[in-house]
Amino acid sequence: MIASVRGTVLSVSLDHAVVEVGGVGFAVYATPATLAGLRRGEETHLATSLVVREDSLTLYGFATAEAQELFGLLQSASGVGPRLALATLAVLDPEQLRHALADGNLTLLTQVPGIGKKSAERLTLELRDKVGAPGGSVPENGQIGAAGGGRLRSEVCDALVGLGFSAKQAEQSVESVLAADGTETDTSAVLRKALAKLGPQ
Repeated sequence: MIASVRGTVLSVSLDHAVVEVGGVGFAVYATPATLAGLRRGEETHLATSLVVREDSLTLYGFATAEAQELFGLLQSASGVGPRLALATLAVLDPEQLRHALADGNLTLLTQVPGIGKKSAERLTLELRDKVGAPGGSVPENGQIGAAGGGRLRSEVCDALVGLGFSAKQAEQSVESVLAADGTETDTSAVLRKALAKLGPQ
């Protein structure tokens, strides 16, 4: 994998730049913000991610290692390819994206072209426990943020969404159950309690 490139910027286009490294010009696709920081003829250093397909090799560049990490993380979610991942980072900076995923901020996520409400719900469910606490802060509820607790919540939320409840309803009911009994570790028990809370609604 090509993890980074350092070289002279030969050209900058709307969606990519060409960076010369050791006499070879690499086309590096990047967000408008990253491209705006590049100047033809000047040296640059970009963290990169190489996406390999049967018919292509595409190099994506990032101003920071954090953006590079989030680019890979986004693609671990179902239905997200490199172009949508890059579009997400074009709209939301890394800190905004971490907060949106951790907090389940669907309004912020749906600002990204190509991400609708259902896609945003899926992203938060799949990635909120992988993204880490924004800014290195610790979640207020230590039980939910603890190792294994996030997985438990994710499994129960997925089950509730599969039963027809919205992602928001699922998250609220599960968090309510875990807040009342933070020592509960059995997925089926949490699911039953969450369903009991959702039943009268």
